Amino acid sequence: MDDILRFALLGLGLGALYALTAHGIVLVYRGSGVLNFAHGAIGMAGAYVQWELAVNHGVPYWPAVACGVLGSTVLGVLTHLLVIRPLRRASSLARLVGTLAVFIVLTAVAVKRYGDSVQLVPAKLPSGLVEIAGATVSEDRIWLLGIAVVVTAALHALYKRTLFGLGTTAVAENQGAAASLGWSADLIAAANWGLGSALAGLTGILIVPVIGLSVTGLTTLLLSALAAALVGRFSSFPVTLAGGLVIGVVQSELTRFGSDVTGLAASVPFLVIALMLVARGRALPLRGTFLERLPALGTGRVRPVPLALAVVTGLLLIGLSSPLWADAITNTLVLSLIILSIIVVTGYAGQVSLAAYALAGTGAFIAGHAAADWGWPFELALLAGVLGTVPIGLLFALPAVRTRGVNLAIITLGLGTTLETMVFQNTDLSTTPGSDGIAVGKQTLFGIDISGVDHPQRYAAVVLVMLVAATLVVANVRRSRTGRRLIAVRANERAAAALGIDVRAAKLYAFGLSAAIAALAGVLTGFRSTSVVFADFASFESITALGLAVIGGVGFLVGPLFAATFAAGTVGARFGDLVLPGLSEWMPLIGGIILVLTLVGNQDGIGRELGKQASAAERRLLSKRGPKHAGVAQGSAEAATDGDEPVAPDEHHAAPSQTAHRTPGLPLHVRDLTVRYGGVVAVDGLSFDIEPGRVVGLIGPNGAGKTSAIDAVTGFTRAASGSVRLGDRDVTRLPVHRRAAAGLSRSFQSLELFEDMSVLDNLYAACDRPGPWAYLKDLVRPGSRPLPAHVLVAIREFGLENALDRPVGDLSYGERRLLAIARAVATSPSVLLLDEPAAGLSDDESRELAHLVRRLAEDWGMGVLLVEHDVDMVMSVCDEVVVLDFGRRICVGTPEEVRGDPAVRAAYLGDLAPEEAVEGAL
Repeated sequence: MDDILRFALLGLGLGALYALTAHGIVLVYRGSGVLNFAHGAIGMAGAYVQWELAVNHGVPYWPAVACGVLGSTVLGVLTHLLVIRPLRRASSLARLVGTLAVFIVLTAVAVKRYGDSVQLVPAKLPSGLVEIAGATVSEDRIWLLGIAVVVTAALHALYKRTLFGLGTTAVAENQGAAASLGWSADLIAAANWGLGSALAGLTGILIVPVIGLSVTGLTTLLLSALAAALVGRFSSFPVTLAGGLVIGVVQSELTRFGSDVTGLAASVPFLVIALMLVARGRALPLRGTFLERLPALGTGRVRPVPLALAVVTGLLLIGLSSPLWADAITNTLVLSLIILSIIVVTGYAGQVSLAAYALAGTGAFIAGHAAADWGWPFELALLAGVLGTVPIGLLFALPAVRTRGVNLAIITLGLGTTLETMVFQNTDLSTTPGSDGIAVGKQTLFGIDISGVDHPQRYAAVVLVMLVAATLVVANVRRSRTGRRLIAVRANERAAAALGIDVRAAKLYAFGLSAAIAALAGVLTGFRSTSVVFADFASFESITALGLAVIGGVGFLVGPLFAATFAAGTVGARFGDLVLPGLSEWMPLIGGIILVLTLVGNQDGIGRELGKQASAAERRLLSKRGPKHAGVAQGSAEAATDGDEPVAPDEHHAAPSQTAHRTPGLPLHVRDLTVRYGGVVAVDGLSFDIEPGRVVGLIGPNGAGKTSAIDAVTGFTRAASGSVRLGDRDVTRLPVHRRAAAGLSRSFQSLELFEDMSVLDNLYAACDRPGPWAYLKDLVRPGSRPLPAHVLVAIREFGLENALDRPVGDLSYGERRLLAIARAVATSPSVLLLDEPAAGLSDDESRELAHLVRRLAEDWGMGVLLVEHDVDMVMSVCDEVVVLDFGRRICVGTPEEVRGDPAVRAAYLGDLAPEEAVEGAL
């Protein structure tokens, strides 16, 4: 019992340090909306400044502490001013990678200056022994707990009772409103970055007597701090303190079990992170602007002749290289595979994963045991490693079903670190007797000796072939139906689901394919020697890999090879040593600096510029062959196709008929639909029917529950009850994408188009219905088919013939409105629900849209639910009108009956004329 209490008291001291570090993360997040992944590195820098001054320069302890804290403060402010502020209108991915770039730079500087050995630092806090309830514990742990409690109380008071705290809260809630009251969001953010970074430096200085002074030890403190901050919801300092203390106590108690539970204590932060994120199931409300955009994407087109020339050149260079150069080439190619795996999951699917090296290590682990334990040849072991890692990748993807963005980055980094500590660092699992890893011997491929030890050139050639094959697979995916679905999910999950795309399946696919490519890299890394050594698969290396992916262009297939040259041990490092001896030792720092410059100057990376140059060269070449070929090149270079050869726009438009007559769809029956948000009833017992070929209007003032009704019918809210039937089928409990596939399609007030796609690909994403085997077939041959007849007619009806190859961002507002409806029509729905489709259109455009809506019902046989504020449009188009007031249906009938209904007049404008009453309602 005394043992349990003693370890609990020890854990309180450690947990107090976790809480202090977490407070710094919370401060930065509250002040700027940025989750700072460089927080641990900033604290590490402060600790090294203090140690350098005190040990090497004889500065007294407390002045050295002040200098260390000040150094961290300056680093925090500079990070905001030089990195984060220039990225305020970049994507959330760019801001996340911005903090990772600072992490890379600071750790590279520290490793270069101090190495990564552990320095023992004597404690300056009182370190005598005290007895509490019969348990003896070091006095410094009590001091640490006291410091954490005092700092927590001070921060709580600062942000609850001072103008600065109120200003920070105001900026966090609404930057525009806070600015109108005189609060500078930039100044608030800089102040919080400085204060949060000061806490990072203080924590680093206080913790090194406990865990030792090292680069790795202080930077990996980040996970424990993130777990505590998540417990406090990145807002509450007292709850964050409690979370840190609990984590510290649990870790300390688990250490009592010793080696019987290898890595379990170190995995506690991840378990807390997973529990908090998955249980809450929503992303942090990261701050951004309406101008922010995602990184650009390449088309995935493969130019066979340049590719063949590049492969032949690469093989010749490998054949002529020395063993040292062949080894550098292998390093470059393997790292390119790692980066390629990131392009799939982050570039195409938009899921920020920091697990690439963990998955690579998993592939090496499985293949290593297959070769060492079961005697499998290299070919089978490689296949086992790749395929065996896919289920692990799917496990990593499970959190992506409920979380995204920065949250997903946190949980994948935590899961990868847990895998490293519990498996890769467990000598019982990751070594064989007499070896420092899993002994796999020398390798042969189909009887040919390809040992990386004896024949490094042959091994490099094999890796090159593997990289080319993997790149071709990813290129196929980019141009396929599957690729369009991934990019639709990346661009807008709500809109993708509304078109019948299974968002969960798309994410799982991206993680599975990414895991297979990362595993391929891992096997090729591990088997280049006679033993698979897992020091090559440190989880935090995934941060560097993501940074390199951004340098190369996270959406471009040419990027990995160029980006990989900025890492240590690669061809770039070897060339650097030729130019300037010793330059390779600075490659991590150089890569970090280039990453910062890339983010600030061109977040689309090297790949975007190379793609532009290649497209320009191709256009110049084809322009010499005549205007027809030049036009084809323009269309193919600027917009992704479905795997077909580029075609002239007219070929898309050749509609087989002038109308879209079809078999009428299914009727929609809604009964007793109720939507509650907490204690607020947004929709109260609403019932209505929509028959094929009829248009039903749903009107009412702002807040009447119109959009909530559409959300409930299409499955976008879980706060709904009642019955929704499509024909004879009850769809009430179906998810959004299955309702859409059944025949319920909708538009959105805010349009929610896929900005990264062309107009044509927006329509393809809506009408594609790939079968269950498409996910596999698209790896080898991108599926392709012409646009269905009804989509061709819709293109003509909505006037989009001349806009198919244009990016969505180049369309006018009216064209965007029409595209949103055309895309919903492309799903071939039975019932189309239009949410304020005429908002922002001119009178002429509204009249034309009204004509189109009528055509959809009469000529296409659709049932249409129209929510609209344009009175003339509603009354001229609808066969029936439903009037809502505070979520309740108060009237239903023809437009004439609604105009004369006394309930409408009484509810809205009393004794006004009927027409005026309806106008007032809207």
